[in-house]
Amino acid sequence: MHTIFATIGLILAIVGLAVSVAFWIPRFCNRRRLREMLGSRYPVVYVVYVANGPMLLLLGVVLLIFFR
Repeated sequence: MHTIFATIGLILAIVGLAVSVAFWIPRFCNRRRLREMLGSRYPVVYVVYVANGPMLLLLGVVLLIFFR
């Protein structure tokens, strides 16, 4: 049972790291174009980024620490 949670933690950590890196590479995420398209709703991009990048990475690391 512990290996299942450790595996899920590893997957979440990898996905969170990939989303974080992809967000900061200009070719993958054109923030200037997003700002033009979203206008005043642009801060929502950062909410989605935090939820899918650093938070997944943090959750994955916590699972790896506790269920190793």
